[in-house]
Amino acid sequence: MPFKSKSKLKAYNKKRDATPARRKARSLNVLARRKMAKKRGKAAIKGKDVDHINPISKGGTNALSNLRIRSKRKNRAVRSNTKKR
Repeated sequence: MPFKSKSKLKAYNKKRDATPARRKARSLNVLARRKMAKKRGKAAIKGKDVDHINPISKGGTNALSNLRIRSKRKNRAVRSNTKKR
């Protein structure tokens, strides 16, 4: 969606992020990050992403066995080889 101003883009993002589905997804990501910080320490995850090996959207959980620490670049790249159920 092209936006003519930053304020319109910001308003759109704020409205989108307030939906119940986005709020739930964000809270699950925060819980996963806290689990890894407790296990590995805050310094280990600083500047990195906590990745779900099997994504929550495809039936994954926040279990430690399903989490890994990855660089932001690698985690946010397009993933085509996720496990299929």
